[in-house]
Amino acid sequence: MKELLEKLKQKDQRALAKLITYVENNTENNFVDDLWTNDSFVIGITGSPGAGKSSLVNALISEIRATEKTVGVIAVDPTSPFTGGAFLGDRIRMKKHFLDKGVFIRSMGSGNSLGGLNESIFDVIKLMDAFGFDYILIETVGAGQSEIDIVNVSDLVTLVLSPGAGDEIQLLKAGIMEIGDIYVINKADLDGTASLKIQLEHILSLSNSKKTIVETIATSGKGIKQLLENINDLLNKFKENGELNTRKKQRQKRHAETIVIRKVKEIISKIEPEERVSTLVEKTLNKLCGII
Repeated sequence: MKELLEKLKQKDQRALAKLITYVENNTENNFVDDLWTNDSFVIGITGSPGAGKSSLVNALISEIRATEKTVGVIAVDPTSPFTGGAFLGDRIRMKKHFLDKGVFIRSMGSGNSLGGLNESIFDVIKLMDAFGFDYILIETVGAGQSEIDIVNVSDLVTLVLSPGAGDEIQLLKAGIMEIGDIYVINKADLDGTASLKIQLEHILSLSNSKKTIVETIATSGKGIKQLLENINDLLNKFKENGELNTRKKQRQKRHAETIVIRKVKEIISKIEPEERVSTLVEKTLNKLCGII
């Protein structure tokens, strides 16, 4: 472990990959808490399936590299509820960046945690931060709880929409509207773009949210430079007003919560079923207090 951490300091991507594999397979990772930080910006990218999130991430990587900044990518893929395996396909879509030493792409399953993101994502972020990437991009599955959970791990959330995908209905779902810091209408060359933008502006006005809307065509790169500029401007604003620090603390709090939830679930699984729920709760709390 010590040797791998030394190589991590030297920006050895193989060492980073091995450490990520380790934390994914081992839930007790005390060494991660002692890692140094380089204050990487963590950008969450989420949205409904088919909105073009992977293409957008691919284009953002190119734009970031054009500014001579480095980027780590965590592509969260859905995990099968039956096999526990993940459909790790996002790295294939980003293959043009494979040989770029300023880019590191890692797919990981969404897992079977209570929320929509794998518990190990918190440790993976810490490892990528310690490596020294300027940006860490997290692309979610884009369905269900992961859309909301991305708030708990990111410094800034980009919500990706596309015309004709029923996004105006998705926007009305509880919790979804509040998670976006920047809204992206991707595939802006399709019919319905203007209509979607008007609806989005209307919904944002109802919640008194003054948030940026950016139109992009990720496959051609149109609007990507403007998107990155808006991301940087908002990150700088968050840094100045203290919001960035608040969100980083929220990430630590959420990580602690997921650990406690996991420990409770582990305890419950080992306790013999009881007819009385109150007895089960009492036994669980007693065992949990014994661990703490």
